[in-house]
Amino acid sequence: MRKFLIAGNWKMNKTAAEAASLAKEIALGAGQQHGVDVLICPPFTALAAAARAVESSTIKVGAQNMHPETAGAFTGDISAEMLREHYVTFVLVGHSERRSLFKEDDAFINQKVLSALKNRLRPVLCVGETLEERESGETAAVVERQIREGLAGVDKDQADPVVIAYEPVWAIGTGKTATPEQAQEVHASIRKWLGDLWGDAAARKTRILYGGSMKPANAGELLGQPDIDGGLIGGASLEARSFNQMVETALETKK
Repeated sequence: MRKFLIAGNWKMNKTAAEAASLAKEIALGAGQQHGVDVLICPPFTALAAAARAVESSTIKVGAQNMHPETAGAFTGDISAEMLREHYVTFVLVGHSERRSLFKEDDAFINQKVLSALKNRLRPVLCVGETLEERESGETAAVVERQIREGLAGVDKDQADPVVIAYEPVWAIGTGKTATPEQAQEVHASIRKWLGDLWGDAAARKTRILYGGSMKPANAGELLGQPDIDGGLIGGASLEARSFNQMVETALETKK
């Protein structure tokens, strides 16, 4: 049985004080249960404050990005070692906004995955197609390439910490959502590709999150699909009540 993971990507929102307040609210509602893993990913400047706010709870803290090198002349970036100082245990890599706005390619994202694993961080590898790619029938080809190239050099003995997040780009921040059936189809394909890379046993253990406008209204249907193991939540994670509602839905959903 794969344990649900409900993750909040706060993006470039929340000052340190605001992040601490939100993290505390989330911890009050969802931070004492053990049935669902809960992850919050504040901006870099709020990591320390958020980590302090949830330190007596079961809430985990993640970063939204990292550089693959340990140190050097990389102005504005941050390393895995720096993240670990703030009790970070997860890191998002390959988010569609990093791919589109900052032109990160699969090879660079793969370096981040390898660096995260080397530094005992759990990478959440984000993959997904644009609307143009979906309408052109390229969804499978695009997502399979992102999986295979993003995980290059990761063998089955390293697979356990890896999380995949399928985020159809056309459904991020648009209010549009893939139907549960559309999402399940891609998630099932991802699990098959992971099986090709690592074998069926490792693929069955790997959590695959859905990351395209999940919210309380649709979380139950999405989480009820056999290969959807949680959500990477954007806008709905910025309000404790809606985020905690999705944790509650995950607790109530039987796999």
